[in-house]
Amino acid sequence: MSAGWSSPSAQERRAVLERTHSVAIVGASAKPSRASYFVASYLLSSSDLRVFFVNPVVDEILGHPVYPSLTALPEPPDLVDVFRRPSEVPAVLDEAIEVGAGSFWLQLGLWDEDVARRGTEAGLTVVMNRCLKIEHARFAGGLHLAGFDTGVITSRRR
Repeated sequence: MSAGWSSPSAQERRAVLERTHSVAIVGASAKPSRASYFVASYLLSSSDLRVFFVNPVVDEILGHPVYPSLTALPEPPDLVDVFRRPSEVPAVLDEAIEVGAGSFWLQLGLWDEDVARRGTEAGLTVVMNRCLKIEHARFAGGLHLAGFDTGVITSRRR
């Protein structure tokens, strides 16, 4: 871990999700076998989040329009969720900063401390190597039957 950046704690990640009302999925895929498709399906069916899809070669995903870039979105997203190759992440961060996103989220397997430091210096909350779907379900209590330590203690039925 580099100086100046530390991974957000579970409580900080929960706070990110609580203040998030819109998510842009960069690298969204129309293929059901892809993780981005699964995450998008989950967010659309299990949350009130506005979900925007970003992919320059696809026109529609799950009945929603797809935008070629973050700068083409109709509004700045609160959170940018990235499903791109590691070499493309710095350019995605540049766009996220340009549009005024509040959080920059790198999916499982993506980790770039220089990107994290730059994003943090630009005022973004940066989360790396975490699945947005898993974290959302975790904090909403949706993973309790799978044996995960959700950090949410409740007797309320869903």
